[in-house]
Amino acid sequence: MVKVACIQMDIEHCNKKTNIEKALAMANRGLAMGAEIIVFPEVFSTGFCYEQMDKLAEKSPYPTVGQLADFSKKNKCILIGSIVEELDAKTKPYANLGFCIESGIIRGTYHKIHPFGEEKGHFTPGDSIQPIKLENICIGLEICYEIRFPEVARKLVLEGADLLVTIAQFPDPRGNHWRILGPARAVENQIPHVMCNRTGKDPTKSFPGSSMIIDALGNTLADSGRDECIIIADIDLSLAKELSSKIPVLNDRRRDLYSN
Repeated sequence: MVKVACIQMDIEHCNKKTNIEKALAMANRGLAMGAEIIVFPEVFSTGFCYEQMDKLAEKSPYPTVGQLADFSKKNKCILIGSIVEELDAKTKPYANLGFCIESGIIRGTYHKIHPFGEEKGHFTPGDSIQPIKLENICIGLEICYEIRFPEVARKLVLEGADLLVTIAQFPDPRGNHWRILGPARAVENQIPHVMCNRTGKDPTKSFPGSSMIIDALGNTLADSGRDECIIIADIDLSLAKELSSKIPVLNDRRRDLYSN
């Protein structure tokens, strides 16, 4: 069993200091509830602050990630989220950088490979889909729009992911899509799925929250409404192995008939 918490928070547009303070305060509450893995929404420290991205985007060694690493080391926990990264590219100078920190160590990063809408004009997409290996668990991280691409989750599972994590700023009025796609990714891959969405508003959109923690059978272990909150659940990682022996979906694939 592993206890996972999702931090469903409103994000104050372009206010990095306030957002990080809120995220860590909520993470402390999650720790008090027994969480071992804490998941933040997509670009939780800034939102999609295009007008100030030149000031707020970060280069290695990423001060925000460093601050989170200190928290993770002190509390011996795992933190997952994403920030806006500054690249050297001239045309699309930023990236959406996912990260996974374990006990103060950055175990791996992931660049969002499917920017959506306005993001396409600012973000260079990633070019690799690989799970992040921690000491005792392998995390399959995907970001927001990527929940619509079953190929992403499937690749992560085939490469060894034990837990699928989707971090998002999935907006209204498509909350029903979010609530359908999340359990579907769990069921079709026989893997637990942590779905962490933001809530509140930015200058152009509102967000439904609706964060969920789903087990490998597609059952909802924890669910949120629209308000800021922490949802938490125990995930049985052994269930996925039991399922694969009873319903061997991955082994029964007819790859000879698929285009990819």
